[in-house]
Amino acid sequence: MLARLETMVLMGMEIPLEAIQRQIASALEIIVHLGRLPDKSRKVLEISEVLDYADGQILLKTLYRFREEGRDHEKILGRLVKENSLTQCEKLLVAGY
Repeated sequence: MLARLETMVLMGMEIPLEAIQRQIASALEIIVHLGRLPDKSRKVLEISEVLDYADGQILLKTLYRFREEGRDHEKILGRLVKENSLTQCEKLLVAGY
């Protein structure tokens, strides 16, 4: 999910990949992944919490994932299903959320 962001940063600067990954992990708290489905619609496919950077990778925890529940005249129907709870919410609480 983050490979595209890493690639865009690498195109602009000569920074080691590990440094880029560490910066991403420290800067982002929540990632909302949008995607295009086979019916050409765009939907939120996944919402993930950025936990940390360890062992050469950014650690993510999926909070919600899109679950397809059928079709209506070729339109894909579905909803976001909760998989996990947010664990690191201090900044959100300070911001009033």
